[in-house]
Amino acid sequence: MSQRDDDPAPGTSGESVPERPGGLGGLLVDLGVERNARRGVVVGVVLAAFVYAVRFLELLGPAPQDAAGPVLFLALAFVLAVGTALLTTVALTLVSAYRRAKEL
Repeated sequence: MSQRDDDPAPGTSGESVPERPGGLGGLLVDLGVERNARRGVVVGVVLAAFVYAVRFLELLGPAPQDAAGPVLFLALAFVLAVGTALLTTVALTLVSAYRRAKEL
C-alpha cells in the first residue's frame, strides 16, 4: 500500500495548517527597525561629522603637535558614526518594543 502525494501525513486530519503571520520579518516591521536604522545612521553621521570638524578645523584651539593626522581621525570618526548609529537604532527599537508591549 503506497501513500499518494496529496494524501495527508499519517496522524493528521488532512487539513492544511496555516502559516503563522509575520514571523521575524513581521516583528521587524512592527517595531520599525528599518526606520530606526535610518534615523540611527543620520544621527551617527551628523555626530561624527561634527566631532571631525571640531578636530580638523581646530574649532577648540590648535591640536597638540604630537596628535595624529587627519586620516586617523577620519577613521575614528567612521567608528564613532557606526557605533552611534547602532546604539541609536537599538535605543529607538527598544522604545518601539516598549510602546508595542503596552498596547497589548
